[in-house]
Amino acid sequence: MFPIPIRDENPTQRVPFVNYGLITLNIVVFLYTWPSITGGAWWLVPGYGLVPTRLVADPLGEAFTVFTSMFMHGGWSHLIGNMLFLHIFGDNLEDAMGHVRYLAFYLLCGVVAAALQVGTDLDSPIAMVGASGAIFGVMAGYLLLFPRAPIVTLNLTILIFFLGLFPVFPAWLIAAEYLLVTILELMRSPNDSVGGVALFAHLGGFAGGLVLTRAFVGKKQPPPRRWHGFSRHPAATSTAITTTSTGSGTARWRRRRRRPSAEEGESE
Repeated sequence: MFPIPIRDENPTQRVPFVNYGLITLNIVVFLYTWPSITGGAWWLVPGYGLVPTRLVADPLGEAFTVFTSMFMHGGWSHLIGNMLFLHIFGDNLEDAMGHVRYLAFYLLCGVVAAALQVGTDLDSPIAMVGASGAIFGVMAGYLLLFPRAPIVTLNLTILIFFLGLFPVFPAWLIAAEYLLVTILELMRSPNDSVGGVALFAHLGGFAGGLVLTRAFVGKKQPPPRRWHGFSRHPAATSTAITTTSTGSGTARWRRRRRRPSAEEGESE
């Protein structure tokens, strides 16, 4: 078990209403379908989940399940984990891309995730549900744009005696951890059946995020920022955005000001 990410220290400049909408839609769909599923209406899972054999047999007729499956989940822990990650990483990506582009990016990452999962086992009759593929794409995009952003975690492992209850790690380390876990699980289970998790969908979504992020951000690049680590620093200057205290010091997240060139001038 690893420390669990619970929030980032990376402020946004606009309200991420698309990300809030995605989280809300996932929760509403789960609350609407899960009581019926646990009550015996199991047909909802293969009916609206992505079943590779059916998609291959009838691509046009089953294409809608690529999208409906993204908003279904296989239990409370599945839902809570996915929505927590979407909440942490999605708002900054929406801030960098814009609302419409972010929505398109999210859905396209989900499509890429589904394509890789289906492509690795065309004869599978098992329905795939969950937003994990799209969220792995969001995490990959965050990694590219904000690799050193501070991520606050909840540490309930034995490392609590060394790192404290709420240690802070850079985003690249969090992304590397979950990517490594996925790869190791695949190595242990060539048939991709670890706990019923669609591991290739995770990898597909992550790869899609890496490839698509720059295109969806466009010419607008996020302001340069840097990670100051865990050592104590002098009092924050006017450029400091926020700070997070840890047991061993203070992690600072600063926005470095860029000196405009003569041609660009200085703008607000």
